[in-house]
Amino acid sequence: RRIASVIVMQPDQVLGMSVSELAAVARASEGSVIGLCQQIGARGFSELKITIAKEISTSRALLHEAITAGDSTADIVAKFTASHAVAIEDTVKVLDIGEIDRAARFIVDAKRIEFYGIGTAAPIAEDAAYRFLRLGLSTKAVTDSHAQAVSAAFTGPEVATLTISHSGRTHETLEATRLAKAAGARTICITNYGKSPLQQHCEITLFTAAQETKYRMEALSSRIAELFVIDVLYARLALLRWEGSLAAIQKSYDIIATKRVPSSAER
Repeated sequence: RRIASVIVMQPDQVLGMSVSELAAVARASEGSVIGLCQQIGARGFSELKITIAKEISTSRALLHEAITAGDSTADIVAKFTASHAVAIEDTVKVLDIGEIDRAARFIVDAKRIEFYGIGTAAPIAEDAAYRFLRLGLSTKAVTDSHAQAVSAAFTGPEVATLTISHSGRTHETLEATRLAKAAGARTICITNYGKSPLQQHCEITLFTAAQETKYRMEALSSRIAELFVIDVLYARLALLRWEGSLAAIQKSYDIIATKRVPSSAER
């Protein structure tokens, strides 16, 4: 799995590596590298690198292409469709299913779940808190840096926290997560693949694999990948407490229905 993750996240670098160099980077044996080549149908490491090179020059060419001033609406649609699709596909490759199950168990066992996010991660945290609230869980999204620090300090072993940070290096969410861990909370994070300071304060790390285009008005692909992980975690939680989840979803649906203007068929 580590070898595959290196190939997914660093395809250009892998093209210049030898078998021994890839094994060293992935902290695996050379035999494991050869074994992976055979598993995916390559006759050797050289053939694997040829396959990687073809992939880079075709499907990923569009992903890394910048939005330009001359792009048509169709160009924009095509570029974002490709980047979002690849973000999800690559996230699936690095997402640890066992860690999803552990995170779901932490959340189910907690009396309260706090979600931390700053900047573009803030609406993701709020969306997750609302989604889990509709499962009947006690949730709280904290997106102000001062409130995060204070709230985190008042958590404890009965609280689970979920921090969302693409870089894993945002000072505010790092501090909130550190304080929550120090208070005894069960700490979870969603962050992009690779080493980051945030992981030092989390018991569970759920990785995304979103690579942004050069045109970065917003963290577009990372947002899609983070929402995907939250959707998976939401579904796992619903299945863990199936009867309670069904009742909570129905109750919340009935409440929300009163907020809508009736359709002509319902009048």
